[in-house]
Amino acid sequence: MTERDDSRVDLPAQPDPEHRRPPGLDDVTVDALGRLSKALETIHRVRGHLYAFHQLTGTADFELDNAVRLLRQAGHDKWADRIERELIGRNVLQGRWTFQIVEEYDDGYYAVFQELERQARDELAGGRRHLFEAELKQQRRTPGEPGHETTP
Repeated sequence: MTERDDSRVDLPAQPDPEHRRPPGLDDVTVDALGRLSKALETIHRVRGHLYAFHQLTGTADFELDNAVRLLRQAGHDKWADRIERELIGRNVLQGRWTFQIVEEYDDGYYAVFQELERQARDELAGGRRHLFEAELKQQRRTPGEPGHETTP
């Protein structure tokens, strides 16, 4: 049996000031900002998938070079010519390669989403991020238990 070290001081029971609710901020607003933040986090993931789409499409396009080379080597020039003419370097959407789709997404929807989330957080919560999660952490942690400290 080990002796308990009662000399250990637990960190404050409150989150750090950057993650504390400003005075007067109501539960519904904290919930709404939390959901807005969660939606933005989902959009960050979407953007990652869009970049994967961009990179994978490029990888496939370059792999077609090998397919064309092998088709020619096997004597299938008609198919090699057709793939080269109709598919290699083809736009994935009307007038657009994937880099153009990524740029349009980044400069449009993604930029507006990020900016609105930031502005709402700045105006309604003094710029504080993750208030909902910080309060959830306080509710779910076990005070005094190792690994359950409030702050680093």
